[in-house]
Amino acid sequence: MSVEAKFFRFLKIVGVGFKARTESEGRQLFLRLGYSHEVEFDVPPAVRAFCFKPNIICCTGIDKQRVHQFAAAVRSCKPPEVYKGKGIMYIDEVVKKKQGKKSK
Repeated sequence: MSVEAKFFRFLKIVGVGFKARTESEGRQLFLRLGYSHEVEFDVPPAVRAFCFKPNIICCTGIDKQRVHQFAAAVRSCKPPEVYKGKGIMYIDEVVKKKQGKKSK
């Protein structure tokens, strides 16, 4: 069965020690996000997940809604933080950083 991927969604993982890996031909996604355990995702049937590097995830498929919904579910595990910029974000997403507390 060959699936022609028409829709893509790239996610970037930013943070020290944050990594992603896929198994069983893009059917399972494992994320190391600084928690005491690995976060495991079962990829929906119409979607495939690939890791080009340990910090780049590509979600592809023929159904745009399912691809984007899966990418949003992955991003919700560790959304980007506004103070340090760490977390999972879309490749084209820009996170505006906040300054934090000022010292006198």
